[in-house]
Amino acid sequence: MLFPEKLKYSNDHEWVSVDGDVATVGITDYAQGELGDLVFVELPAPGSTVAQGESFGTIEAVKAVSDLFAPVSGEVIEINDALADDPEIVNKDPYGDGWMVKVRVVDAGELDALLDASGYKSIIS
Repeated sequence: MLFPEKLKYSNDHEWVSVDGDVATVGITDYAQGELGDLVFVELPAPGSTVAQGESFGTIEAVKAVSDLFAPVSGEVIEINDALADDPEIVNKDPYGDGWMVKVRVVDAGELDALLDASGYKSIIS
């Protein structure tokens, strides 16, 4: 299982990559592995707002449906449209092409509440 060091992680198994005030969000390799083959992803509309710790969508696998939780608060500026046609991209490349949303972060201090790679590894061990 991969846990890139450059990313931040939530207790809810989302990852965050920050570039300026834009956070790219997806689910971790661990989460996609636990869910299994993904069949559907429901994401918020661009322009909507998300709040840290609150559900912003759902992800459905053959064996379960799970909520997606926002690791940071802000405005959704882009969603990964490719997931509508091929949600299994997340299974194949959770940290790359399988990203889910891009959020314009409103409070960079929220990033301090997230885990680094070693902290995330410790909660799933």
